[in-house]
Amino acid sequence: MPAEEQAALRRIATLVAGGTPPEEVFAAVTEELGLLLGAQLAGMARYESDDTLTVLATWAAEGEHPLVRGPWPLEGGDLASTIARTARPVRIADYHSVPGRIAEFVREELGICSSVGSPIIVEGRLWGALFVHSKHAHQPLPADTESRLTGFTELVATAIANADGRAGLARLAEEQAALRRVATLVARGVPPEEVFAAVVEEVARLLGVEFAALGRYAPVGAITLVAVWGRTGQHIHVGRWWNLGDRDVATRVFATGRAARIDSYVDTSGQLTDIGRKTGLGAGVGTPVIVEGRLWGVMATFAAVGQQLPRDTESRLTGFTELVATAIANAEGRAGLGRLAEEQAALRRVATLVARGVPPEQVFAAVVEEVARLLGVEFAAMSRFESDGTMTTVATSNQVGDRFPVGGRWPLEGKNVSTIVAQTGRPARMDSYADASGPLGAAVRSWGFGSSIGTPIIVEGHLWGMMATYSPVGQPVPPDTEARLASFTELVATALANAESRAELMASRARIAAAADDTRRRIERDLHDGIQQRLVSLGLELRMAQATVPPQLGELEGALSQVAEGLASVFDELREISHGIHPAILSQGGLKPALRALCRRTVLPVELYVHAELPLPEPVEVAAYYVVSEALTNAAKHANASVLNVDLDVHDAILQLAIRDDGIGGADAGQGSGLVGLSDRIEALGGTLQLSSPAGEGTTLLIEVPLEAQGNAVSPEL
Repeated sequence: MPAEEQAALRRIATLVAGGTPPEEVFAAVTEELGLLLGAQLAGMARYESDDTLTVLATWAAEGEHPLVRGPWPLEGGDLASTIARTARPVRIADYHSVPGRIAEFVREELGICSSVGSPIIVEGRLWGALFVHSKHAHQPLPADTESRLTGFTELVATAIANADGRAGLARLAEEQAALRRVATLVARGVPPEEVFAAVVEEVARLLGVEFAALGRYAPVGAITLVAVWGRTGQHIHVGRWWNLGDRDVATRVFATGRAARIDSYVDTSGQLTDIGRKTGLGAGVGTPVIVEGRLWGVMATFAAVGQQLPRDTESRLTGFTELVATAIANAEGRAGLGRLAEEQAALRRVATLVARGVPPEQVFAAVVEEVARLLGVEFAAMSRFESDGTMTTVATSNQVGDRFPVGGRWPLEGKNVSTIVAQTGRPARMDSYADASGPLGAAVRSWGFGSSIGTPIIVEGHLWGMMATYSPVGQPVPPDTEARLASFTELVATALANAESRAELMASRARIAAAADDTRRRIERDLHDGIQQRLVSLGLELRMAQATVPPQLGELEGALSQVAEGLASVFDELREISHGIHPAILSQGGLKPALRALCRRTVLPVELYVHAELPLPEPVEVAAYYVVSEALTNAAKHANASVLNVDLDVHDAILQLAIRDDGIGGADAGQGSGLVGLSDRIEALGGTLQLSSPAGEGTTLLIEVPLEAQGNAVSPEL
């Protein structure tokens, strides 16, 4: 190798080893080549991804050669186009007939007659080319020009690789720093909104893009932007729902779940696309945000019109989308725990009402309020399906004015959530009421609701009704609403089944008590009208026979007298038995005289206070009589009391009966006292019986019975 060439290469190598910026190396290389090879012009160019060429440096032997960067299309048979196709050194001895725009410029504008070019290969890929040119038709470049160019292209490739490495390291450092900043926010558990805002800003600054945005998908093919950065952010509002467009980046990511790139928005449409086009956005790249295996949203970046995004944009976005997914998963985990706690608390409150046996109407009202508050929906309602093809509203979270009142009836017609649930017996969802029909569908649409979910209420295998939630237009119902409603509908079904069971049990007890009372009444009547009357007649006949006995038959008269007295004793015992079976005085005189008779027969002093207006419904009077009777009997046998107190009153259509003694206490309703049967009788009337008997403090029985539930007229004063 000639000494001059070695010296030139050493000078270039020194620049490369010293980390000289690539632009200075390129300029030095072209000058060294031109001088060394005796060329009139020398240059260096880089191949672009769009099949064009960009000129990076030029040198001219005489005067100045302006740097016409391009881009130059790679077409025809010129030097650059041929090297691009072959990646080999190329020589053109005569440009006279070479086609192409570059060849024309070289021939017409620069006056070049012949050229030699050599490819620049950087880490195995064709990066660019070095060129030397001669303007003398009869003085071609030396024959060894191609091989002599090789040493310089290798030094250029090293300089480029070094520069790329340094740039890559710097870029990697910047990227890692940005990722660390975001990761710190995620680790601190800051609200997702703060993470979203930080991510889009870091991405936009790191990639140098015109606009960056993070969006969350809805199941109905819509997207809401949760964070934006860039000058178009003033036109694209965070929090608003947008319909997905036609073939834009967000739509492609939504459809495929993979990264997508669009180099131009000329042929796309949609709300966001129209805004982006009007505000000067061009190429775009979108990367999916995958949260625990499901497509949550998209991270998108956009360049200005006429500019392209780097080819590694998708891979560089991935690190940020993974952090976003982690932040979302963490937030959802925390929110899920909080939501689960709230949901369990709400379910416990409803379950407590169900366990207490409160009326179903109270359970219905509690459930719709809990559901509306827990799910954050605009409106919740519970309805019962009727046998005539209608639906009755039994509870609402609010009245929506006077348009959806409790007790209102709607025909199950047309297309709406209610008719779907009624027809299928399964949960139903409508994300839009735009095409809903039927009276209820039209009404829901007119009230401004856009989406709804209905969940069936199944009671012992039968479709009883439904629980429904409604949200305004533009606010889709959360995807897990059906599952969350199911827990509440199960409690409603339990409450209804329990209520029906209690109603059946009470009705059964009432029938048993009524049948027993009828039997007692019939036995008492049969005893009174039959056996007792017969005993009275026999007693009279015996006394008449006794009166006819002669004095001399004194022993016979004494025997007859003894039989008559025994017969009278039997009559008295039978009357007591008859009275215990069913007191005739209760049927004939009512509750107050019957209670007085009981008190008179009791061996202990009894203070009786009757404040209520009588008569009361017959089942209530019979129950009250037997409770007092049993209580007085127990007190006389076991209480060791000195006085008894019986107080009967009526307040708010409820019989209140209190029986107290000052005895030794310790009574137990389950130890054969007879109060178990009385409790069944009271509960059959929808009432309650409470026993309080602490040792040494006496015994108190408190009985309450609702009078309106008995189906009998109650006096106006009650």
